[in-house]
Amino acid sequence: MSDCDILVIGAGAAGIAAARAATAAGRRVRVLEARHRIGGRALTDTSLGLPFDLGATWLHDAEHNPLTALARGFGVPLADSDALRREITFIGGRQADAAEVAAYDAAWERFEPAIRARAAAPGPDIAAAEAAPRGGPWDATVAAWQGRVIAAWPLEEIGLADFAATLLSGANLLPRGGLGALVARLGDGLPITPGAPVERLRWGGTEAVAEGAFGTLRARAVVCTLPTTLLADGSLRFEPALPAEVIQAAHDLPLGAAIKVALAAAGAERLGLPDHASTDRMVAPGEDLIPITFWPQGQPIASAWIGGPTALVVARDGPAAAEALVREEIAQRLGGAAPGAFRPGALVSGWITDPWVRGAYSHARIGAAGARPVLATPLAGGRLCFAGEACHPTLAGTVGGAWISGERAAAHALVAAA
Repeated sequence: MSDCDILVIGAGAAGIAAARAATAAGRRVRVLEARHRIGGRALTDTSLGLPFDLGATWLHDAEHNPLTALARGFGVPLADSDALRREITFIGGRQADAAEVAAYDAAWERFEPAIRARAAAPGPDIAAAEAAPRGGPWDATVAAWQGRVIAAWPLEEIGLADFAATLLSGANLLPRGGLGALVARLGDGLPITPGAPVERLRWGGTEAVAEGAFGTLRARAVVCTLPTTLLADGSLRFEPALPAEVIQAAHDLPLGAAIKVALAAAGAERLGLPDHASTDRMVAPGEDLIPITFWPQGQPIASAWIGGPTALVVARDGPAAAEALVREEIAQRLGGAAPGAFRPGALVSGWITDPWVRGAYSHARIGAAGARPVLATPLAGGRLCFAGEACHPTLAGTVGGAWISGERAAAHALVAAA
């Protein structure tokens, strides 16, 4: 007899969504989580005396995001990040003037139509960078935002078709207390075993058998929410081996690289900046852009983002290197004395070196626009289903996308377990 009807591997957003759906259907559920906490790439840290999301932060496309209603059901206030944001752009050590800001805004307005128009044109997939406007004074800055910051990888290595399909729209809401805290709260009461990585999964028979240091667990169907990095490198041994097209899909959906850095204010100095001051600067083609938000929602911190290949180098060099880079950026924009407004030390995320993810979130390689539906297709009649942000065709890279994919995978697994 099976130990459970539905086994969920991983207690991030997708795993929690799958487990909630299966539990609501009245099935016996078990969740095995490798880490000693739940939430996956959504993690709220409070070591600075206030909530800071080290991973996922926003409820993107809030109008269609299922977590919006769930947060409101808990009575969690949701702040409109776009309405709060006060954008300040620098050129060297000075703020851009009104004409320069207008030109920058115009460059932003040209980007998405150019991407969508080229993606709709016939022909093979190309790099997203080839479709992006080029040559204008602000085009490289917009491309840096869209690639190294938002996608966490350069547009030169991202396929246009998938990039266009996953462009985000709608409101971006910030849950009070942190998105990571909200995701963890949604996992309350579920039968989750932490510190229990699955080492082998035998799924070729009438039931699946998971094995690891926790022992052996039999289930009628499995929802696996491992990141593509772990599926691609064989961290979990599947018997029989996964179909070649599934393994290829995992390889074709690598994770980008990103580091979040928080500096805590040393005192009352606010550097002449308003709350939620979102700062960036003009960059040249191929140059890194490090956005820094000062005093988000009035909190006494600065929050910075280091993305793309530079994040890999900085992660190798350690948290002190990340802090130093952010302080250099602050000095470049606001003057050499500005970093002194912050206490020594920094809170630095560690997703790149985290053995259970080793990256940020997925993008598709050039020519791999069909990888997401391949990865999301149930195997063995739904006895083995994959879920996670990489499985969603339009909301990839988001907690909302992961959540929806988890619910969809659970629906297939429930049929298989019937």
